[in-house]
Amino acid sequence: MVNKKRSIHETATTVIVDDETDVTSSEEDQVFTDLSKSLAEIRKRDGVVGYILRNTSSATIDLKEPEKIVEYAILSSQVLDSSREISDLFELGDVESILVEGKEIKALCMAIGENKISIFMEKNTDHAGILKRVSP
Repeated sequence: MVNKKRSIHETATTVIVDDETDVTSSEEDQVFTDLSKSLAEIRKRDGVVGYILRNTSSATIDLKEPEKIVEYAILSSQVLDSSREISDLFELGDVESILVEGKEIKALCMAIGENKISIFMEKNTDHAGILKRVSP
């Protein structure tokens, strides 16, 4: 059996804002800062393994296992990209959040504006409570 190598790359996204909505970079920075503070508090909860918060210019990563940053980042990116593709394919509209459950760990992924969030937790952790704390 031949192992295939996959190339993982980030693609830049462009947000088109209509004239009625004026989003400045300082407002986006404030949203990122607020999310970062919320995630730092969530990280203290039992069962939360860590999180990744990123936008087009910044990223914050806090994981119990820093040696697995690459694996978690790839998982996070692939989950968000795949959910967007599936949503488009089945015409589901905007995806608010995605929950992926594994044998021992689960990941809650979402996009808030330009910010992409992935929270990793033990399988028995209450993801609904975490979702409420992060959702706008």
